[in-house]
Amino acid sequence: MLCSLTVSFLFGFAYSEKENKKADQNQKVDQCFTCHKEIDNLPKDFSENDIHRHANLSCSSCHGGDPNSDDQDVAMSPSKGFVGVPKRKDIPKFCGKCHSNINIMRVFQPRIATDQVEQYYTSVHGKKLLAGDENVAECSSCHTAHSILPAKDPRSSVYALNVPNTCNKCHGNSVLMKNYNIPVNQLEEYSKSVHGIALLKNKDISAPACNDCHGNHGATPPGLKSISHVCGTCHVSNMEYFNATRMAKAFEEQDFHGCEQCHGNHGVQKPNDEMIGVGKDSKCIDCHTEGDKGFAVSKKIYSSLTQLKNGYNAANAKYLEVRQKGMNDVEIGFQLQDAKQALIQSRTLIHTFDTTKVVAKTKEGIEFSNKASLLAQKEIDDYSTRRNGFAIATLAFLVFVIALYFKIKDKEKKTS
Repeated sequence: MLCSLTVSFLFGFAYSEKENKKADQNQKVDQCFTCHKEIDNLPKDFSENDIHRHANLSCSSCHGGDPNSDDQDVAMSPSKGFVGVPKRKDIPKFCGKCHSNINIMRVFQPRIATDQVEQYYTSVHGKKLLAGDENVAECSSCHTAHSILPAKDPRSSVYALNVPNTCNKCHGNSVLMKNYNIPVNQLEEYSKSVHGIALLKNKDISAPACNDCHGNHGATPPGLKSISHVCGTCHVSNMEYFNATRMAKAFEEQDFHGCEQCHGNHGVQKPNDEMIGVGKDSKCIDCHTEGDKGFAVSKKIYSSLTQLKNGYNAANAKYLEVRQKGMNDVEIGFQLQDAKQALIQSRTLIHTFDTTKVVAKTKEGIEFSNKASLLAQKEIDDYSTRRNGFAIATLAFLVFVIALYFKIKDKEKKTS
């Protein structure tokens, strides 16, 4: 059977045909495997690429018994340690026989953690299993039992791209989730979110999946005090700015879940400037009304951001025109890069709710945008001047050619 960390050891192991043959040879000394294969009675989920199999572990390694005997009564005798299929409630400890033993696990990976079973019993799943609820997830629910692959293998049930669907096997089951009053649309929401699109559509495995926010073996929903730290795992500056504000304390007092209050959880959308300010799409007006300080702060921040964004867009339009005309665009590009960076930093500084800091940073960006715009305009003007000069020169040359033509004709006439 499987253990909760099976997917971690032998990390990134590649299974070749040669290795499969080697594994077959190793299994031949195990009568359990030999007999079950001969009578075509291997487990339904059996895979030749299973990580245990390639570590020279076979049926008896997990289920006990005598692998050297072809007598079923002897091979499956309790006196030989045969335990058969473990009860669901016993599976974590069953896997933990190896995965909680550092002396065994360091053979495969010296840095391997061996506290997964301990972590599991701190999770919602583990607590409910201990309480007698056998409908909750245990090791094999996520990792499978006989087709366990390393987490870095794209075929693995816990490979980053596969995690959402693995979790959805239970969390998308309306009959099962009804007993826990848990909605079953998390995967649908996540798939449309900025995180889900990055992971599932764009195949960016650095994007967060379920386990990046909820945890792996110790999986549980982020709490009131921990949610900003969970989001801050990736969005570090946003977390540090927010946690240092009075707003963070107010959120805690009101039982608001930090980041989630404005951005949501499974359906997080790409942020935009309309989320700040006092417009119909603003998140600020969910709590603030005209006349209070928060309303004024939000309005000021939005105004500063809009001014910088408009200045940047105008300068960038000129920059593109300069490039199209083939003029010198190097310094303009540098100025625009600085303006863009200031815009990004200004948007991050929103989480300080401090107009002074936001306005100061937007002013920097506006200055860079203005410089870029002036430089671009100069190049555009120079281009026009050059074109006009070329037109005048061309016209003068044309007049000269015509005059020369008539001069030659006149001379030819006199010669005749």
